[in-house]
Amino acid sequence: MKVERPTKTLRELALDNLREAIVSGHFKPGDRLVERDLCAQLGVSRTIVREVLRHLESEGLVSTLANRGPIVATLDLNEARQIYEIRGALEGMAARLCAEKRDAAIVAELEKSLIGIRQSYSNKDMPGVLAYTSAFYQTLFSRVDRTVAWGIVNSLTVRINHLRSMTIKTENRHVEGPAQMKRIVEAIRRGDGEAAYQAAIDHVTRASAIAEQILSAQLKTA
Repeated sequence: MKVERPTKTLRELALDNLREAIVSGHFKPGDRLVERDLCAQLGVSRTIVREVLRHLESEGLVSTLANRGPIVATLDLNEARQIYEIRGALEGMAARLCAEKRDAAIVAELEKSLIGIRQSYSNKDMPGVLAYTSAFYQTLFSRVDRTVAWGIVNSLTVRINHLRSMTIKTENRHVEGPAQMKRIVEAIRRGDGEAAYQAAIDHVTRASAIAEQILSAQLKTA
């Protein structure tokens, strides 16, 4: 009677691979996404490629232009600012609540993710950095039962990771980023809600400033 969990379909695998290619920078903003070429690169039918492109368009990673067809979407500076505003408000709230809960298990989980982030940086494993960073924030929200807030953040995960994929590669971010996240963890360990809130806000504010510099530079060269 046991129902076996199905493996990923070709469409899901193609979606994961193309999304990763965009987020990692293999395909740059403005690059054309030619269906014929993608079929050959992904080893799937044109029908699947079209479905994948439509899905990525709904996530904000792909745009369709009248005379050019699908291209990698250019990140909008104003949209990026709004994403960081949402992150700051919700992550700051979650960090404060975690500190007020005074639960050593929360600290242990956050430290585990932080170790993973540092090891991934050391191994130049950028997908690993993104994965452990997402796990860090999921812990912040799930451990204080803020599932609605996490749902909002999670709905922006693709766009957040697209921004993170740029900011985590900047000079000294491999040191600066984890150090800022460590401040969040230490404030939670102390049970200092205000310090945890401020550390979370500071981390997001710095990431936002880096992203704005990158996006502004891209606009100048476009």
